[in-house]
Amino acid sequence: MADPSSLVFASIRELAGLLRRGEVTARELAEAHLRQIERVDPSVGAYLTVVADRALAQAGAADEQLRRLRQEPRSQTASSPSGLQSSAGGPELLLGIPWACKDVLCTAGVRTTCGSKMLEQFVPPYSATAVRRLDERGAVMLGKVNMDEFAMGSSTENSALGVTRNPWDLSRVPGGSSGGSAAAVAAGEAVFSLGSDTGGSVRLPAAYCGVVGLKPTYGSVSRYGLIAFASSLDQVGPLARTVEDAALVYEAIAGHDPLDSTSAPRPPEPVLRTLEEGVKGLRLGLSPDYFGEGLDGEVREAVMGAVRRLEREGAQIVEVRIPHLAYALPVYYIIAPSEASSNLARYDGVRYGLRVPGDDIVQQFSKTRREGFGPEVKRRIMLGTYALSAGYYEAFYLKAQKVRTLIRRDFEAAFARVDALITPVAPTVAFRMGEKVEDPLQMYLTDIYTLSVNLAGLPGVSVPCGFSSQGLPIGLQVIGPAFGEPQILRVARAVEETSGVRGARPRVAVGDAR
Repeated sequence: MADPSSLVFASIRELAGLLRRGEVTARELAEAHLRQIERVDPSVGAYLTVVADRALAQAGAADEQLRRLRQEPRSQTASSPSGLQSSAGGPELLLGIPWACKDVLCTAGVRTTCGSKMLEQFVPPYSATAVRRLDERGAVMLGKVNMDEFAMGSSTENSALGVTRNPWDLSRVPGGSSGGSAAAVAAGEAVFSLGSDTGGSVRLPAAYCGVVGLKPTYGSVSRYGLIAFASSLDQVGPLARTVEDAALVYEAIAGHDPLDSTSAPRPPEPVLRTLEEGVKGLRLGLSPDYFGEGLDGEVREAVMGAVRRLEREGAQIVEVRIPHLAYALPVYYIIAPSEASSNLARYDGVRYGLRVPGDDIVQQFSKTRREGFGPEVKRRIMLGTYALSAGYYEAFYLKAQKVRTLIRRDFEAAFARVDALITPVAPTVAFRMGEKVEDPLQMYLTDIYTLSVNLAGLPGVSVPCGFSSQGLPIGLQVIGPAFGEPQILRVARAVEETSGVRGARPRVAVGDAR
């Protein structure tokens, strides 16, 4: 058996090689992660639900499949660096790999809370398509991880079911809304995780926690079984320790799904085979619109340092403009709450989740929503209801949709000149818990560099590019044209290879809890 302490920080490819060669079993791998959860999670608070028995059963099934693979004739198993079949694609590498699921994705037989009292006892009868595709590839789900209630927030402080802390500094937030997903991977409590990204909810926590987070093109990953926040913006995406791991998971979950009417009717982008091609010859865009007032100096220097290294690797840096970027924040905070107010109307105490009895149906409806929803969710429902109300629809919602089109056209014009854009992920490193709770506008500004990507339906990836003087991770964002996942992951891999930050681990995760 391999060293248990090293197993929880290994990559998918490293673990797949150990599993295939019989140097570790899937059950030993699951048990190592369950022990890490037991040791670290009381400090970090990433998990809401741990499904140890289910995970060990899945690991046992994976071990049976691995035994059969090892017994195949040698001629059918041409060697590869990982010891896997040379013909094996990315998804096959996930057999027996432990992962964590954001609690916004439905999981058959496992409660799915969405971080809310409204769904605290909800147990779905089916699994989301992304979860089912991982199940089919033999990945081992360890449990469900914390999030801002109904994915509304930038710090995971809005969860009604507990607080998640940043493994790099327990006094700071992990980002949101996929804070549990990012913290679990950073702390060695899962090899990878799934999150959802409506305005940066995968990329922001990935940057704050020093892991890789991919927001795919809208429509490339099925939203079936994803509890809706804002339907035209939501997208499921992976968080992982390396760019290659994120690419492996993306290939496993992407692809057309007839159960989702917004799923793109096209095959998934093959990203793994282009990952090692480097950036030589690529045209990478830098926009001054992303480097203006409010950007922390250390974040700016870390991102520009990565840009200079990419230039030395052979990329050509080109200045481009996104003229309507300044309107992305107000446009997002009209469209997203409007869609949320419509989607969350279904939680009425009759059809889903919590039911608080009243003297009549109106009182039951009112009491259920008053007690079931938290302050941030109520704030966004009120904002959205106002924007959609008679007399204000054209002044706010319709105008916001028109500006959204202008932002999308800005990106189309930029991608006519460059292959990808380089930007910061967030204006600062992770902030202290409670620092922005009383000021919603300051909280909303943390997503200022990410939410335009959702408005335009584009892919974006957050990759670590350095550390602040306080030892906190700094993320860099690569944005591509629609279905440009191969380009952005190729650039992110080059950033990862040249930044020198890969392999760094939070002290709390290696036994030096503060």
